[in-house]
Amino acid sequence: MRTVRNRYRAIRDDIGDLHTWRPLPNDRIQQIDPFLFLNHHGPQVYPPHNRGLPFGPHPHRGFETVTFIVDGSLTHRDSAGHESTIEAGGVQWMTAGRGLEHAELSPKEFLEQGGPLEILQLWVNLPARLKMTEPRYVGLQRDQIPSISADDGRVTMHPVAESITDVKMMTIDFAAQGRVTLDAPHDRSVFLYIIRGETNVGSAFHLIEMNDDGDEIEIEAKSDALVLFGHAQPIGEPVFSYGPFVMNTREEVVQAIRDYEAGVIPSVSEESGG
Repeated sequence: MRTVRNRYRAIRDDIGDLHTWRPLPNDRIQQIDPFLFLNHHGPQVYPPHNRGLPFGPHPHRGFETVTFIVDGSLTHRDSAGHESTIEAGGVQWMTAGRGLEHAELSPKEFLEQGGPLEILQLWVNLPARLKMTEPRYVGLQRDQIPSISADDGRVTMHPVAESITDVKMMTIDFAAQGRVTLDAPHDRSVFLYIIRGETNVGSAFHLIEMNDDGDEIEIEAKSDALVLFGHAQPIGEPVFSYGPFVMNTREEVVQAIRDYEAGVIPSVSEESGG
């Protein structure tokens, strides 16, 4: 079994009235290659007639975003023409590749009625050979994601496999005392974040860094819990990031900015009518 190297408490970093916790990066670790960034928004309850999420049109290039809608709903729209509203339990997997602009907004019903909201967004790096790949997007509702039961129903795994680089990701629901052994192959980076509850490896709002000293991880819940788990092959390349662009060199980021300003990375309104 792999052992725990470090536990990192998420940093509170609200965005306006959106409660936000950031486990990665933090003041002790910049990335778990290829996992670059995680924001945990909520949990919170929005009142009726709210302003919704603050993520209007913005560009990306060079990586993937994986968004888990734990509670509430989220509308995605991008300049490649993709648009969908994903409800609680669903996932949005977007490959920015060579570049696009997207918006992540609360749907009209949520703005009018309010309600609970909890969303996680993970940034996954792309290797140099794929940074300029064609953008793509997959939006999956809860009933489109497999549910795999373990430990006599005390554990339910929801695997999502939409990466172009063999990144494995899943959310795992635990009832108290639920236990599961997960594959975590040697030489692959493990991403493990406790969304809620308490487990043998850590508690809510903690990113768990694992040693590369085994091929499996055992998680046992001390209370009802929800966990984000995945693993991937490290890329091992230089990372140069600036805002919404993640490339290998400063020059590539400068070019991305120029391309966005010149319209080479198109806007949402140009392509999707948004």
